[in-house]
Amino acid sequence: MKLPRLLPPNTSAVVAPLLAARGLRAFADGFIAVLLPIYLLERGFSVFEVGLISTVTLSGSAALTLLVGVMGHRLGGRALLIAACFLMVATGLGFAFLDGLWPILVVAFLGTLNPSSGDVSVFLPLEQRALAQATAAEHRTALFARYSLVGSLAAALGALAAGLPELITGAEAPGVAALRPMFLLYVLIGLLCLPLYFRVRDVPTMTARKRAPLGPSRGLVFKLAALFSVDAFAGGFVLQSILVLWLHQEFNLSAAAAGQFFFLSGLVSAGSYLIAVPIARRIGLINTMVFTHVPASLFLIGAAFAPTLWLVLLFLLLRSALSQMDVPARTSYVMGIVTPDERAAAAAVTAVPRSLAAALSPIIAGGLLAAAPFLPFVLCGGLKIAYDLALWRGFRKLKAPEERRPN
Repeated sequence: MKLPRLLPPNTSAVVAPLLAARGLRAFADGFIAVLLPIYLLERGFSVFEVGLISTVTLSGSAALTLLVGVMGHRLGGRALLIAACFLMVATGLGFAFLDGLWPILVVAFLGTLNPSSGDVSVFLPLEQRALAQATAAEHRTALFARYSLVGSLAAALGALAAGLPELITGAEAPGVAALRPMFLLYVLIGLLCLPLYFRVRDVPTMTARKRAPLGPSRGLVFKLAALFSVDAFAGGFVLQSILVLWLHQEFNLSAAAAGQFFFLSGLVSAGSYLIAVPIARRIGLINTMVFTHVPASLFLIGAAFAPTLWLVLLFLLLRSALSQMDVPARTSYVMGIVTPDERAAAAAVTAVPRSLAAALSPIIAGGLLAAAPFLPFVLCGGLKIAYDLALWRGFRKLKAPEERRPN
């Protein structure tokens, strides 16, 4: 079997620093998603407040992403990426040292902290536009698969690193003093991303400053954004932070053990990204998104009713093997069906409703966990299946340009 190339052929030099920065940020998101709920509980916040902070975090990400999408076709992507790095530094410092619910909520809204296992940050539309311009259409899905692969592997390592406070202190439940340095590590990672983004060169299109953010593809993008928001709203019920909270409460799983599991889960997801590329070539981008997502949702519902911890983790691993295959296919599809001038706006407009919709769910999930712990899983799985069926019905006949060409 021929091993896949590290990068698709004929890719721009901008790709390597973008992938490196993606890896660093994903590593930070990996340990933050595991430690954030435990850190907040240790600081005296309630389960409801943990869900509220997650909701506000995702709402702020949506607002920033929308702003970048509207202005991204006029401003240089490199300047915005560098500004986002400084915002990442300020976010880590705020969570490390500020006290009280309201100051934390302000930093959560304005900052870059990510309580989920995926990338929902302001960096996303800027990186996606740069990557879409950096390779030919026929290699775009493969490039986004590698972008997702780097993120998943780094996030898995980050989840494993969530066990560092327990390892260093020797305590199964390390306190705030042991957890706070991980937010300073988040600050350091923001600084390390700066020189990488300085290497990014803007590639403006001829008409970028003459057009509105969205032009001929506006209707398609809005329809996809509406569907993606349903998917994201569903996913918000089982954000990684919510999963950690559920496993901690139901099975007394420690942060280190949760980190080890999500490391393994991340490895499984990473492998699925590369498998998604030949599947997409064979059955199409939309079919790949739908036919891998439905069984993943069924495994998630099964996890809610599994009687033992090992069976719960098995179902969650099976879900991880399938649930992320749609990510490179989805990104490639959106970048493929719009014009180059619309890519930054399309990435933002499809990401913002996802962030807003996902922001509504954690606060609901926090309340449901106390009343009926299985409900977040059932709601997530059921809504995702409904989304998949609607997506397949509405877009199965609309192909990306590279899919319309004979092989």
